[in-house]
Amino acid sequence: MTGLIDVGGGTRGVFGAGVYDYCIDNDIHFDYIAGVSAGSGNAVTFLANQRGRNLRSYDEYAFRKEYMSFSQLLKTGSYINLDYIYGTLCNSDGEDPLDYEAFAADRTDFDVVVTNALTGKAEYFPKESIKKDHYDCIKASCCVPVVCRPYRLSGVPYYDGGMSDPIPYKRAFEKGCDKIVVILTRPKDMFRDPAKDKTASRLLRRKYPRASAAVARRAEVYNRQLRAVLLLEKEGKALILAPDDISGLKTLTKDHEILRAMYKKGYEEARKLGDFLK
Repeated sequence: MTGLIDVGGGTRGVFGAGVYDYCIDNDIHFDYIAGVSAGSGNAVTFLANQRGRNLRSYDEYAFRKEYMSFSQLLKTGSYINLDYIYGTLCNSDGEDPLDYEAFAADRTDFDVVVTNALTGKAEYFPKESIKKDHYDCIKASCCVPVVCRPYRLSGVPYYDGGMSDPIPYKRAFEKGCDKIVVILTRPKDMFRDPAKDKTASRLLRRKYPRASAAVARRAEVYNRQLRAVLLLEKEGKALILAPDDISGLKTLTKDHEILRAMYKKGYEEARKLGDFLK
């Protein structure tokens, strides 16, 4: 079995959009996919076989004030309106609906990775938890801490899956995979700086102390997992698809030229899949 892990990374996820469109163009499929944060949204569109839809999300919809803006922050307390991108736009009556029937018919095993804000631990929502016009677990996986209020599922607050299991390679092997493809949205020799998580950890500490602790450990976990998949790649058990640089692209960067360049990087990097999957 071959698995795919998409780590997401906000608008850097446009790199993964390029990988998925290459896969659609070349009829490449996987037995299992784990989607983290924006990677979960990318994967859903891929499983629905909707070429170009992910690119529109980054290169068009992300620029709308209804999706990401300070006016949203003032109105709702969240800079990112997850209900807009994974509801208003993609519901069956939306502007760019997900082909849910195609998604449901695809036989790929699929997990959406989220972080329980109360426990600080990773949870995995299976494909069956996604129903037509109800994409709430995707919203939870994409819920960036501090930038967004936690997204509630059945009354439980959740945050971005990357807080607790940023590169869920162990989950893929537990699911039966013997080879994995990992989509990173930073260069594969770029380790996470723990200093970048200090502010978010401090701001979460009072209300969600265990989520705060997860954020404080995020760099340690990511870096440990990255070292593990780098070793797996040397052993021939993994293929890492990653950009050679991110051209200044950050989690919430909105720049058409940079986004399109990252998409092209993803498409070209995906050409490595042929030899690995033989």
